[in-house]
Amino acid sequence: MEMDKRYTIKLALTSLNLTKKLSQIINSSGGFEVIAAVDTRHPDLLVMELSGDVGKIMKGIESLLKSGKVSDVFLTAESVNPTILMQAMRIGVKEFIAQPFDDMEILDALKRFKERQTVGAVQAGKKNGQIISVFGSKGGVGTTTVAVNLAVSLAKCAGQYSIALLDMNTLFGEIPLFLEMEPKFHWGEITKHIDRLDDTFLSNILTHHRSGVQVLPSPAYLNGHVRPTPEIMDKLLGLMKQMFDFVIIDSGQSTNDSSLKVLQISDTLLLLSILSLPCLTNTNKLLKSLTDLGYMSPDRIKVVLNRYIKKNEISLKDAEASIGTKIFFTIPNEYDATMAAINNGKPLLELAPKSQITKTFLDLAASLSNSKAGEVKKKSMFFGLA
Repeated sequence: MEMDKRYTIKLALTSLNLTKKLSQIINSSGGFEVIAAVDTRHPDLLVMELSGDVGKIMKGIESLLKSGKVSDVFLTAESVNPTILMQAMRIGVKEFIAQPFDDMEILDALKRFKERQTVGAVQAGKKNGQIISVFGSKGGVGTTTVAVNLAVSLAKCAGQYSIALLDMNTLFGEIPLFLEMEPKFHWGEITKHIDRLDDTFLSNILTHHRSGVQVLPSPAYLNGHVRPTPEIMDKLLGLMKQMFDFVIIDSGQSTNDSSLKVLQISDTLLLLSILSLPCLTNTNKLLKSLTDLGYMSPDRIKVVLNRYIKKNEISLKDAEASIGTKIFFTIPNEYDATMAAINNGKPLLELAPKSQITKTFLDLAASLSNSKAGEVKKKSMFFGLA
């Protein structure tokens, strides 16, 4: 069986101590065999230290991959600039491992290696994931909060779902701040290199969060990045559907051609609103516009009320009457917990696991994934509670 296969790994490191340390970590994972440098077998995986003549190393790696002498290559170094990383990704390098070595980072990389090998061996194993867009009826209703916490909650649901989180706020998206991340890449790399887009390239662009969510942020600066066209979004999301069980998109409030294409492709649109007359009026207009213009059928649009307070001047019944449809979900207004999570760069599931708002996000995730909220794992390495 595939699960019993032992993959061979060859290490090309300059330090004996580093070689011993990495070998110990690999051996602790199981399913791998570290073979000696003099072993004539072609390894499944080559881990190479980036030092000396970088250009020569890149040419050598490219030659090995093209010839099939290795299936996969990881690079390691104390530090490396993004330009060299991009060059490595273009020739097929799958992972970069920082020094000093972090056990969990390496074990996660080895896990992803096994997953890629399985996908490559079984073409029929491609997923047919769901795309869920979170769209705001007006600015400031909390699309990023909802998208981030929904993605993390889905990652915790039973079934070991694979989750991607995409930031389509074209001007300074905030997802990395909400998850205390410093991504090396963003979707601007894809728009510049759309001809290279495949599962390998995308896997290297994505940033892994400790929750298990794979994040594709938006550019942090206005520095001439190519805007994603509808054609680019069609290709990107088509690929992501094959790679992930769920793709959660923070769509902000933009209604340009690319944003509308994203909504059109989405399986579900969570239209975010709050209990205020201006926002409900906008919600009503958006519902009619999206359906009348043929972007989405009504059954794919689900209205979610954020910052919900039961004792409000506008009742839930009044809100439903004003927008002409049922409210799918209400997210309680727990300001302190939400702001603490944002300011600490942590999802609510981590910072306030017992709060009502966290339970609501788990319930929302369960509803969208047809899981049971009670099946969410209680213990996980995610929070160091295992």
